[in-house]
Amino acid sequence: MSKPEIRPATEADLPAITEIYEHAVRYGTATFELVPPDLAEMTRRFRTLSDGGFPYLVATVEGQVIGYAYAGPYRPRPAYRFTVENSVYLKPATHRRGIGLQLMQRLIAECEARGYRQMIAVIGDSANAGSIGVHAKCGFQMIGTHANVGLKFGRWLDTVMMQRELGEGGSTVPTS
Repeated sequence: MSKPEIRPATEADLPAITEIYEHAVRYGTATFELVPPDLAEMTRRFRTLSDGGFPYLVATVEGQVIGYAYAGPYRPRPAYRFTVENSVYLKPATHRRGIGLQLMQRLIAECEARGYRQMIAVIGDSANAGSIGVHAKCGFQMIGTHANVGLKFGRWLDTVMMQRELGEGGSTVPTS
């Protein structure tokens, strides 16, 4: 596989993004959604994040979207405005090839450039060693596990919480 191009996502990428996410919802435990959102809903979500100034990226090879990543608000209350939560999804055939790591590294850089100070990862399923490993390689620290909080595929699932400082982190107070 060629080295992927990482670039900002556009609305033209949304059918491929929707397909990747649909597979994750139907067959995986990285997301706790049970019904895959359709293209209209994925478009609404994309526009909400884009209009909010959050980064939304795709990885492409030969023009085909093979993965995507974005950051969004961690919580809606204003005190959390410098903290983001990340998401990364890949086509199943591209797992374990370093693409998730490349997407995360670029996402971190984009978030730092926008002045965010903390990034939270809420990783579905404590057995998701790939995602936990990618986050650890990117400097995330384990902050806890919520045991048995999701029920999917007839079994209870944990969420793993990881956190990484961005830029100056909590060492200074932003001026804006």
